[in-house]
Amino acid sequence: MTDRDVPVPAGFDVRRHLSGVGAQMAGGANVILQLSWPEVGYGVMNSRVHDGSAMLHPVKRARTTFTYLAVAMLGTDAERTAYRRAVTGQHAQVVSQPDEPATYRAMDPELQTWVAACLYYGTADLVEKMHGPLPDGEADALYAYCARFGTTLQMPAASWPADRAAFAAYWEESLARVRIDPPVRDYLMRLTLLENLPRPLRRRARHNLFVTTGFLPPLFREAMGLAWTDDDQARFDRLMERTGRRQRALPVSVRIFPFNALLLDLRRRLRRGRPLV
Repeated sequence: MTDRDVPVPAGFDVRRHLSGVGAQMAGGANVILQLSWPEVGYGVMNSRVHDGSAMLHPVKRARTTFTYLAVAMLGTDAERTAYRRAVTGQHAQVVSQPDEPATYRAMDPELQTWVAACLYYGTADLVEKMHGPLPDGEADALYAYCARFGTTLQMPAASWPADRAAFAAYWEESLARVRIDPPVRDYLMRLTLLENLPRPLRRRARHNLFVTTGFLPPLFREAMGLAWTDDDQARFDRLMERTGRRQRALPVSVRIFPFNALLLDLRRRLRRGRPLV
């Protein structure tokens, strides 16, 4: 642990709470959470770093995003430092233009704290939906550990709310800044309907829309204009119970795939001096 990090109880193993399949199912909803702040939404949508665009280069964007999650959760201090340096080179180019509806700078620690908060929220929510509530001690340890979502980038450890109660207050206050303008909503719907993927892969669009809507809290569903019924909720709950049961039967190395594979790829890139993002 570096001096950038929030202390975590000894013996905590985050791998018990990671699911590669779950992360892929919930990923679209988490993107919507993050981009629901206009500064993040317009920043991502209008980014001039085109080689990192989800619309133009979806495979590369997915690899970069999941590698970031892998190194934040499973990487060494040196690996996280190297990835932070690589991502900083990209983020430094993402700044708003005078005529944009929101003023943003991707290096802004406040925006990165929000993104980290969304990732923690999604992680804890996924665990609960798949496996049920965690005991308080384990939930506290997971919360402290997930500060790495922010400290792996530019968020100072001091910006992470002190505990889960403080986080709950931060989350409620942050919801007042949620605003998904029509251009950002259209952009997010294109991603949700997999319009950035080759046509054969778009056959999963209906399922992706369903699980994405299921993972969204009501406020965000409303902001996206997505309908959700009691029958939808019951179907979604059955899907999550079934997925969680299957995940618990798997070895850890299988359960956390592709995070472990992407971390190995990162290490190969570091050894060979290849770009990380």
